[in-house]
Amino acid sequence: MPPPADIVKVAIEWPGANAQLIEMDQKRPLSSIIREVCDGWSLSGSEQFALRYADGPQLYITEQSRGEIKNGTILRLAISPVSHLFHCGIQSHVIDARLEALKELAKLSADPTFAAEFINMEGIGTLARLVESGTHFGEMLAFTLTAFLELMDHGIVSWDLISLSFIKQIASYVNQPMVDVSILQRSLAILESMVLNSHSLYHRVAQEITVGQLIGHLQVSNQEIQTYAIALINALFLKAPEDRRGSDLSLRFSFFQHVIRGNRPIKAEMAHQLYVLQVLTFNLLEERMMTKMDPNDQAQRDIIFELRRIAFDGENDPTGTEKRKAMYTKDYKMLGFTNHVNPAMDFTQTPPGMLALDNMLYLAKVHQDTYIRIVLENSSREDKHECPFGRCAIELTRMLCEILQVGELPNEGCNDYHPMFFTHDRAWEEFFCVCIQLLNKTWKEMRATAEDFNKVMQVVREQITRALAMKPASLDQLKNKLRGLSYSEILRLRQSERMSQDDFQSPPIIELRERIQPEILELIKQQRLNRLCEGSCFRKLGNRRRQEKFWFCRLSLNHKVLHYGDLEESPQGEVPFELLSDKIPVSDIKSVVTGKDCPHMKEKSALKQNKEVLELAFSVLYDPDETLNFVAPNKYEYCIWTDGLCALLGREMGSDLTRSDLDTLISMEMKLRLLDLENITIPDAPPPVPKEPSSYNFTYNYS
Repeated sequence: MPPPADIVKVAIEWPGANAQLIEMDQKRPLSSIIREVCDGWSLSGSEQFALRYADGPQLYITEQSRGEIKNGTILRLAISPVSHLFHCGIQSHVIDARLEALKELAKLSADPTFAAEFINMEGIGTLARLVESGTHFGEMLAFTLTAFLELMDHGIVSWDLISLSFIKQIASYVNQPMVDVSILQRSLAILESMVLNSHSLYHRVAQEITVGQLIGHLQVSNQEIQTYAIALINALFLKAPEDRRGSDLSLRFSFFQHVIRGNRPIKAEMAHQLYVLQVLTFNLLEERMMTKMDPNDQAQRDIIFELRRIAFDGENDPTGTEKRKAMYTKDYKMLGFTNHVNPAMDFTQTPPGMLALDNMLYLAKVHQDTYIRIVLENSSREDKHECPFGRCAIELTRMLCEILQVGELPNEGCNDYHPMFFTHDRAWEEFFCVCIQLLNKTWKEMRATAEDFNKVMQVVREQITRALAMKPASLDQLKNKLRGLSYSEILRLRQSERMSQDDFQSPPIIELRERIQPEILELIKQQRLNRLCEGSCFRKLGNRRRQEKFWFCRLSLNHKVLHYGDLEESPQGEVPFELLSDKIPVSDIKSVVTGKDCPHMKEKSALKQNKEVLELAFSVLYDPDETLNFVAPNKYEYCIWTDGLCALLGREMGSDLTRSDLDTLISMEMKLRLLDLENITIPDAPPPVPKEPSSYNFTYNYS
C-alpha cells in the first residue's frame, strides 16, 4: 500500500553523527519536526537550527518551500543562518568576524528562502546603514554591496524605499578616480537597477551621475567594468526625457573606439549592451518616423522647396505666379515625387513620415554633389528608365526602418549589433546615403521602369540584408560589400540557392522522397534526443546586468527523466547528473507550450514581452500542475529542445529546424541514390509494357 500523500521519506544529516531516516509529515509544523530531529541527536535550542538540502544549491527549507521536498531527498540540519548572521555576524565589533559574516551573507543572499527571512528582520536597512556610514572598505564593502544587490534582486523590497544618502554614497564610489574594481562593478550594477526599477530614483541618480562621468569607465582595460558602465548608460538613456537623449548620445560615439576597436574579443554581455544601445539609438527616430507632414505647414513645405533649390539652383525663378507654379510642378516631377503639385502629400503616410524628408535633406546638404548627380541624371532621361528619387527615398526609408526594427523594444537575449553604427555621429543618415546610391545603381543595372519599382525594392532589400549579415566594421566596408552585391551577383546567388534547394517534381522522384522521409525523420528524432541527453545551459531571466546566473537541463540516457539544477557559472562541457539536484519523470509531462502561452511570458515586463524573447520561450507542464520554464539562448537551441520534448511525448516535430534538416537530408540522400542516373532524363511516366510475344516456345542456351 503506497504511503499517504502528505508523508515523504527523507534522510537528515548532521556532521559527526549517523543520518536519521524519518517520515516527514507535511501537515506538522516545520519547527516541530526540527525539534524532533534535534532531540534524536541530543541537541538543545532547536529554534537556532534549520533544514537545508544537502545537494545542489543547498537552499534552506521553510514552510512555504517544504512542499517541494520529494521522497528520497537528503537534507542537512544546520544552524539557522539568518539570526546568526544578523545578530552575531554583520553587527559584530570584531572585524574578522564581521568580514566572514558578510562573505557568507553575500553567498546566501541568492537563496530566496534565506532572503525573505533576512529581509523580515530589517536586513536591507542594516546593510544600507553600513554603506551610508562610509566605514567599510575593500572586501568588506564589496561583500556588503553584493549581498545588498542579491537581496534586492528578489523583488521583495521596493527600490523606492532607498534613501538619498545611500544613493549619494554609491554614486561616490563610481565617481572616485581610484576605487576597487569589485566595488565599482557592484556600484554600477546597483545604480542601474535603481534607474530601471524606479522612475523617482532615476532623477536622483541622474543628479549624481552624468554620462560624461561614465564615459571615463569605458577607457579602462577591464571589459567587465566597460560592460557595467554601458549598461548604466543604457538605463539612463532609456529613462531620460526625450529632450535629453540626443545630447547624451552625441557624447558617446567618440568613446566607443575603446570598446569596439580594442584588441580584446567582445564578450556576449558586452555585445548585448552594444545591441541595446543600438536599438535605443535608432528608437530616437521613431517620433519623426510616426510624424505625418502637415501640407499646410509653411516651415515644412520650405524643406521641400530647399530640396528643389539645391537641385536646380542655376535656374532663376520666372516672374508671374502661374509660370512659377508650372515650373515648380515640373521640378517636383523631376525630383521624383508622386504628387507633382503638392509633394508634401507624399510624406503624410507613416512610417516613414517626416523621417524620409529628414534623410533627403541630409543627403542634399551634406552630400550635395551626390544628390545633384542622382536627381539630374534621372530627370534628364526620356526613355522611361528614370529612377524617381523622391518616391525611392520615401520607400527606402520605410524599408530601412523595418530592417533595423526602429521602434521595437530591445530583446533580452539578443547580441546582434552592427559595429559600423558606432563609427559616426550621424550613422543613420550616412547609412541612408549609402543605400540610396545603391538603389540608384541597381535601378540602372536592372534597366527598370516605373512598373518595376517593387521588383527593384525587393532586390535592394536583399542586397542590404546580405551586406549587413557580413557585419561590416565601417561604412566604407559596407560600401565595398554592396559593391560586390550587384544585380547580376544577386541573380547568381538566387540561382545557386535555387539549384541547391531544387526538388524534382516528377512522380518517381516524389515517390522516392516519400519512401525516404520516415527514415530521415527517425534520424532527426534520434539526433534531437541525443542533444537533450548532452544537455544545455540556460540563463535565468532578470539577472543579465549583474552576476550571471545559469541553470542546466539534460535528459537521462534512458530517456525517462529530465534532470536540472542551478549552476554558479556557465559550464564549459557536459554537466554530470550528480550536480543536477532536481528531476522530472518524462511520464509526468503533460504538454509543452511555447511563446505567449508560457506562464513566465505572461508577466508584464517590457523586455519579456518582446517578440524575439517570446519566440525563444517554452515551458514543460507536468503533474501535479507544475511548470519548468525555459528561454533558449538562441533559435537553434529552441528548435532542438522543443523538437526533442515533442519526440519524447510522441508528437510531431514541427520546428523550422526540422523542416530545414528534413529538406537537406532528403535532398542529399536522393542525390546519392540517383548518382547512377546523372545526366539521364527521368520520365514522368513509366515506359509502356511491350506487347505479348506471338509464341512462348523459345529457350535460352547457356552453353
